[in-house]
Amino acid sequence: MKPIAQLIMTAAVAISTSAIAPAYAAAEAPDALVKRVSTDVIDSVKADKDIQAGNTKKIMDLVNSKILPYVDSDKMTAQAAGRHWRQATPEQQKQLSTEFRTLLVYTYAGALSQIKNETVEFKPFRADPADNDVVVKSQVNLTRGEPITLDYRLSKGAQGWKIYDINVLGAWLVQTYTSTFNSEISKGGVDGLIKKLHDRNQQLASKPLKTTQK
Repeated sequence: MKPIAQLIMTAAVAISTSAIAPAYAAAEAPDALVKRVSTDVIDSVKADKDIQAGNTKKIMDLVNSKILPYVDSDKMTAQAAGRHWRQATPEQQKQLSTEFRTLLVYTYAGALSQIKNETVEFKPFRADPADNDVVVKSQVNLTRGEPITLDYRLSKGAQGWKIYDINVLGAWLVQTYTSTFNSEISKGGVDGLIKKLHDRNQQLASKPLKTTQK
């Protein structure tokens, strides 16, 4: 298995290809949602020299406006925490979700500037029209190296389809975080995990991405 940082970075690039305007997201089928806009988003990143150079403001704006609205970070957090989520107080759940979401923002921001010449190829989609939980399969074709196999897991709610997990080369992102969360909770409880995530976010905040601003 890849180191967690590399795995998450790869998944972040994958998620960044899945943004779509809310008006379409609520009505469009999950495979169509991912397929229709993936090339447009990648092309947009390729065409923006500021993003490629690491312009922090542009990257963070793109993450918050075009990526996170279509990622169910609350569900991701709950599944990664498992039984500990159910045992946590409402305030702990709120803090944990907030810190995890912040970590995702930094992760996705770092990944966006890594998109260069990738293309996405989708596999045949198989699901019942009544399903509310599906998997969309694809692969990212790299200029160098073997293609990266990706499976998007989406669930349908009141606001339409949202991504809540990604399988990168056989490793589900939530499952990877589950191991990390369990380890930290065993050491210092839920509050210990919250502090660990908070400290990590503080470290990331103190080391901003390279920008084009002088």
